[in-house]
Amino acid sequence: MTQTTHPSKEMVRSYLDHRMHQRVEPPPAMEEIRRQLGWHLLPEPKRPDYCAEECDANDPPA
Repeated sequence: MTQTTHPSKEMVRSYLDHRMHQRVEPPPAMEEIRRQLGWHLLPEPKRPDYCAEECDANDPPA
């Protein structure tokens, strides 16, 4: 069985303090995420975000 160690209270407080004061940026745009995942390299029907006729039927008319 592996031995698990826990950080001290001071280490946890220091970590949380550091984390709270970090500048948090919003996530990248969906197009950038898709680009980073390489989805643009896949044929459209095989893309994870691809939705065929059933999505078109659910979309409100423009």
